[in-house]
Amino acid sequence: MAEDLEGARLLSALQSLRHAVNETALPLDVPDVQRARRDRTELLAQLDDYILPRAASLDAPLLAVVGGSTGAGKSTLVNSLVGEVVTKSGVLRPTTRASTLIHHPADKRWFTGTRVLPGLARLTGDRDETGDPGTLRLVPGNVPPGLALLDAPDIDSVVSANRDLARQLLSAADLWLFVTTAMRYADAVPWDLLHQAIHRGTSVAVVLDRVPLDAMEEVRADFATMLMEQGLGQSPVFAIAETALGPGGLLPEVEVARINGWLASLAADQHARSIVIRRTLQGALDSLDKRAAALETAVAAQSTALGELGGSARAGYAAALAGVSDGMQDGTLLRGEVLARWQDFVGTGEVFRQFEAGVGKVRDRVGAVLRGRVRQQPVDDLGEALHTGVAALLQAHGETAAINVTRSWRHTDGGAELVQAHPELASVSGGFTAETERLVRLWQDDVLDMVRAEAGGKRATARFLAFGVNGIAVLLMLVVFSATAGLTGAEIGIAGGSAVLAQRLLEAIFGDQAVRRLASKARGRLLTRTEQLYDAERARFEEVLDGVAVGATTAAELRQTVEQVRTARHTEPAPQAGSRR
Repeated sequence: MAEDLEGARLLSALQSLRHAVNETALPLDVPDVQRARRDRTELLAQLDDYILPRAASLDAPLLAVVGGSTGAGKSTLVNSLVGEVVTKSGVLRPTTRASTLIHHPADKRWFTGTRVLPGLARLTGDRDETGDPGTLRLVPGNVPPGLALLDAPDIDSVVSANRDLARQLLSAADLWLFVTTAMRYADAVPWDLLHQAIHRGTSVAVVLDRVPLDAMEEVRADFATMLMEQGLGQSPVFAIAETALGPGGLLPEVEVARINGWLASLAADQHARSIVIRRTLQGALDSLDKRAAALETAVAAQSTALGELGGSARAGYAAALAGVSDGMQDGTLLRGEVLARWQDFVGTGEVFRQFEAGVGKVRDRVGAVLRGRVRQQPVDDLGEALHTGVAALLQAHGETAAINVTRSWRHTDGGAELVQAHPELASVSGGFTAETERLVRLWQDDVLDMVRAEAGGKRATARFLAFGVNGIAVLLMLVVFSATAGLTGAEIGIAGGSAVLAQRLLEAIFGDQAVRRLASKARGRLLTRTEQLYDAERARFEEVLDGVAVGATTAAELRQTVEQVRTARHTEPAPQAGSRR
């Protein structure tokens, strides 16, 4: 009972890990992401194709996958081991066909369902070689019970789908029966996969095919030395002499007798089979820590990249808002058209002479000077000039923010592809200009409302009547933008003096404390509305990031599931093949 519970605990932990891996995603093109995506796919496939089914069914037949390079003679070997043609050798390369799994008739139940290789559709009941690579042909054949042979595609096929499938099938194996030739046993591709077998603890047997009789001992000795140097010195090695094929394209029985005998004894001996299964399963489990840790790092890199991209968008529009704030105080808005309309509003003669005569006398004289001479048209013109200037300021910084953020994304991991997929991000949204115009109108309405509220009982005074609500609101707008930083020469005297004069005129109506409070409030309202405007523009970038499918599993959650597997393994006895749970 305790052993059953411990086995169930490990299986549950492995299922949690599988779910966590499946819920990860690596959509952003950060450095090394291609390899990380491939490793994730291989990890998920091995969990589905081998680790989970084997951990759940230790007494299932041993699956030996026959793999090797193009033209190594895999299909010929499989047919010869079975004693009949069950899988056709590829005359033309690359060969694209369904993979073939040969099993004892009594073991059919282990392979007809989705216990192993659940992603491949099953073909049963015929021996036709038609069928796409996404299918698995199940053929009952002359193999001992407890053993199945699977003929895999070429590991070095020019068709990438074939190569990927070959690696997937090898990862589903309890035993690799690796086929190479006397001419190609030193090739790089087979050794890359053999190194993978070493790292994952997979049991391996090697078939050295087409060995000239006069070079048999020399080739076997050299190959055995290479295996020893690479950590596979304990792997069985079978040599097949170069010979003519018999009827049906089969190898002479004498050439495959040793391999057949070894496979038969492996299938019949529960202890021997247990050793192979235990070694491969434990090796696959041992590999999970490192492989999951690599995936964890890749997931964290995705999260980091997303954070940096989001941070770039926030920084870009924060800089735009700061630019508007600076533009409200550096005197820029009091130049050009605004300055000209201001001069139309108050004139540059009488009022300035009165102002220069002494600031203290302005309170008493401004009403008399301006009473009756402030007309509606100059007020409207000045208000419209201010509107145009503020809208242009907001528009310019909004456009700059869009350009700067997209530029930043192009130089941030994962961002270049997003910008390429969404070129519209490099400019403001289609409705931005109209929204900017509306914002300034609303802000001007805010200022009018503030003036009305502040005036209260003063609305009948001579000073108030001299300007009216609109005129006083325009004066307050000028004060909001009053500063001389950035202006030079005569502009300082004219624009700066104009702003100070506007403030003094307002102080004559409301008092200095009220003017400062109103100006601060008006400036804050404009910045708040501008922030909302820019937030809406920044949201375009955030929507793109929200559309990036990063998966539901975080790096921390993935780490937690790996720890659960590790803990379960420490409490469970080593799996024993042949024991039913």
